[in-house]
Amino acid sequence: MKDRKFASGLAVLALVAAACGNTGSGSAAPSTAPTTAASGEASPAASSSGGGTVGEGEGALNLIAWTQYVMGGSGGEKVPEGGYDWVTPFEQATGCKTTVKVGASSSEMVQLMKTGEYDGVSASGDATLRLIAGGDVAEIDTSKIPNYANVFAGLKGQPHNTVDGKTYGVPHGRGANLLMWNTDVVKPDPDSWSVVWDGGSAYKGKVTAYDYEIYIADAAVYLMATKPDLKITNPYALDDTQFQAAVDLLKAQRQNITTYWGTAQQEIDSFTSGDMVVGTTWQYQASALQAAKPPVPVKVTKPKEGTTGWSDSWMISSKAKHPNCMYKWMDWIMSPTANAQATVWFGEAPVSPQACAEAEKLSAGWCDLFHATDEAYFKDVYLWNTPKTDCLDGRGAICKDFSAWTAAWTEIKG
Repeated sequence: MKDRKFASGLAVLALVAAACGNTGSGSAAPSTAPTTAASGEASPAASSSGGGTVGEGEGALNLIAWTQYVMGGSGGEKVPEGGYDWVTPFEQATGCKTTVKVGASSSEMVQLMKTGEYDGVSASGDATLRLIAGGDVAEIDTSKIPNYANVFAGLKGQPHNTVDGKTYGVPHGRGANLLMWNTDVVKPDPDSWSVVWDGGSAYKGKVTAYDYEIYIADAAVYLMATKPDLKITNPYALDDTQFQAAVDLLKAQRQNITTYWGTAQQEIDSFTSGDMVVGTTWQYQASALQAAKPPVPVKVTKPKEGTTGWSDSWMISSKAKHPNCMYKWMDWIMSPTANAQATVWFGEAPVSPQACAEAEKLSAGWCDLFHATDEAYFKDVYLWNTPKTDCLDGRGAICKDFSAWTAAWTEIKG
């Protein structure tokens, strides 16, 4: 994602737990001492059914990651009181001393990966194809990653990290971009994105949207459902006519937006104050608002037209100095306890049934809240991808690339 600044991960867990009305002994918030993942469960050096093996670790691992993706250990982000530490047990199990550089944006992460100083990156979908096309990341041999076998089918072979049948990324988690509204103001409860597009004038000045060029895809999702004559089949593959229609829709919406949100906390604050009453969101913000004291009256839904979403990919550098440690890390971050801790801490869906089982011990109802096991739910969630001139839907070199999206977004915002 462009810029993911959150309150502490502990707040995510505690707030979501409260919003879900946790019951049962397994749903408590973390203890006051940092909790670590089980050190033996990932079997980082084990061979998988595919026969792949990973040799001894090189003793070090240098990562670029989104904030709160690499917590603890010798060089990860500091674990707040009561938080989760999934890096220390990784280091203990593998001998790979881990250092993280927190990325500020996808574009920065792409540039940093070109330096060859990092072994791997947690890349969002708007960066993955840029990294692959630039030769900055290598194909992944998933037979060397035992925990990959357990990953939900809907997270394998995705177009944002798979090219010509070759896997270049493995998942950290996933989530959908949702519609959120203040129920005291927006009535009746909407089931369509039309409330922020065609009907946005009813809430002029208090409509909001995510402040990033990838939001153009959200306009395309709406047009795909409401303007079939445009023949949009992929919201990240837009030719001149399709792209212009999306831009025009966004320019019309701009008249109803006073403030776009760039961070979760910014949207939370604005819904709390009443400056925003309807717009796109993540489950994190909704849960925080619902659990506030006093609670802010908001609801969320995935509208009937479908939506965009995100699934960040761990990718290995084509110039990795510590490739064995990077393979061990990719296996570790998808292991049940580590993945449960990482996704509950951050606020997203775990990647496997086994990780979901562990997540339920941390926060009862977590996987239902994030639809982690519901592949049907994600059928119309279009995970972020990188727009290219060579259309992602196979029509040839007639589509607008990411630089055109960036230029248009600047124009839309004015």
